[in-house]
Amino acid sequence: MSAHESHLLQVNIGPQHPSTHGVFRMEVTLDGETVVALRPVFGYLHRNHEQLAEASSYIQTMPYTDRLDYFNSMTSNYGYALAVERLAGIDVPQRANYIRALMSELTRILNHATAIGFMINDMGAWHTALQFGMREREKILDLFEMASGARMMCNYFRFGGVVRDLPPEFLPYFDQLMRGLPAFFDEFERLLRDNEIIVARSSGIGILPREVAAGYSVTGPVLRGSGIPYDIRRAEPYGIYGELAFDIPVGSVGDVYDRTLVRFAEMRQSYRMLQQIRERLPDTIGGHINPAMANFGKQKALRPPAGEAYARVESPKGELGFYLVSDGSTRPYRYKVRAPSFINLTPLGAMCRGHLLADVVVILGSIDIVMGEVDR
Repeated sequence: MSAHESHLLQVNIGPQHPSTHGVFRMEVTLDGETVVALRPVFGYLHRNHEQLAEASSYIQTMPYTDRLDYFNSMTSNYGYALAVERLAGIDVPQRANYIRALMSELTRILNHATAIGFMINDMGAWHTALQFGMREREKILDLFEMASGARMMCNYFRFGGVVRDLPPEFLPYFDQLMRGLPAFFDEFERLLRDNEIIVARSSGIGILPREVAAGYSVTGPVLRGSGIPYDIRRAEPYGIYGELAFDIPVGSVGDVYDRTLVRFAEMRQSYRMLQQIRERLPDTIGGHINPAMANFGKQKALRPPAGEAYARVESPKGELGFYLVSDGSTRPYRYKVRAPSFINLTPLGAMCRGHLLADVVVILGSIDIVMGEVDR
């Protein structure tokens, strides 16, 4: 061991630590307070998700997808439903496609509003930002509860559509939410964007160069913060996304600050899409599900033909993909989830190297992970 190595110190952050956002461990090697190396350690929350799916019927797995990204169950439902529909050749009525996109973009707003708040909290700053984000999240959860009966584990999607149509009180409450969102975006961004402490703690911190981001296959705001305008809603449109006008916000440096600004901009783009969805939402009565899949018995008895399918959605955290192999039975022969929280963690060591220990939790917060996706 060299004289230099003898002065290095290894510190464990987690697996029980409030700033690891769940049972997640980081092995950090320090020279003084400077990070020399960092190794993410997974596996403390392995939930057997993929193995459970292979032992369950296709529809029985839908509630399990709620628990992947338990902050954003609607988009997890969406990705899985698309994969099964592609495998089984099931069509979706247009009204259901609009409802699915509406739920997905509401989900993106609630995710980014709280992700920014949690990251600011990780800096050791005040709770105001998180309270602002949680306030808007609660309003959106009210809408989810109206439609699905649940606030977090919604289990709302079905093969061929959604489990039930929007209730009469949904759209008036949605319109009220939409009237208030622009003021929230302006207030929230003004509170944080030019705050000198936040800028100092995020500008130039955790830089992920675009070629490194692409090499690690990261997606979502982490990738777009590095300047790559890749969004599955544009690259491989699903549902009605090919009909909607929206921009893809990108950063220029790839640091924590850029990733935060991208999330601010994405909330505004989601609002723009929600306006279009509201204007075009078809009035088709009973158009919330394919008639051939209109009851639970038909969903439970589903037997896709032998084959394989992969479907992906642009979840708030990045590409969420489901790979299925069918042997013609009522349950998948193979089931695999491509979870963005897991993939986006892989360059964490490179992002933290050379920074101070205090910056590590901020960089981790800027990735925006949820442990249900990491350990599945």
